[in-house]
Amino acid sequence: MSPPVFVDEYLNRFRTTWPDDAPIDGVRFVVLDLETTGLNPVTDAIVTIGAVGVLGGDILLGDAFSALLKVERNTSAVTVHGVTRDQSRQGLGEPAALERFLDYLKDGVIVGHHIGHDVTAVNAACNRHWGLSLSNRSLDTMDVTLHLERQGAFSGRPPIRRFTLDALCEMFGVVPHDRHTAAGDAFITAQVFQRLTRLAVRFGRRTLGELCESFPVVGEDR
Repeated sequence: MSPPVFVDEYLNRFRTTWPDDAPIDGVRFVVLDLETTGLNPVTDAIVTIGAVGVLGGDILLGDAFSALLKVERNTSAVTVHGVTRDQSRQGLGEPAALERFLDYLKDGVIVGHHIGHDVTAVNAACNRHWGLSLSNRSLDTMDVTLHLERQGAFSGRPPIRRFTLDALCEMFGVVPHDRHTAAGDAFITAQVFQRLTRLAVRFGRRTLGELCESFPVVGEDR
């Protein structure tokens, strides 16, 4: 059975996409946050998707995405995100929400805080329906922060010991408004990312490849 047309359209965008040496000011980043029914990104359901574009250091409010997905079995993890039982039953079906999201995402570079969880959840959902995994590059705000700490960008501050989004908000003076909603957390993370990219350029990380460099996990080199 042939994949849906939109899947081919999505994959075709990666025939030419951002190379490692692309200056970060010219790359379209998509800051992503998901809220899910639990902590297992493979088996738990996506409740909401929130995303906003960043280009040239600017947060593009006109380049944003938000979707509420239908969740038949309401849990405390759903209601903590501000989604009522009735709302969770009236959302989009998962395939429709993912199709809209992929059309919005295009070949944007995905950004998020501990973004591996979100990418794994989207991949698991796309694989269930179409045998598809995301082709987009991704980067984690925590990785960028730790690289910059190692380079001395935060000299005079205590070493980073808290790896939460709230900790980064505190570091960069970002007010965590609308926390624990997908759209709110995406916008908060975008503000943190703005500040990180400005620092990254000052400390010699000017290309996409340099910005996307992963940081060794704790226990390997820390």
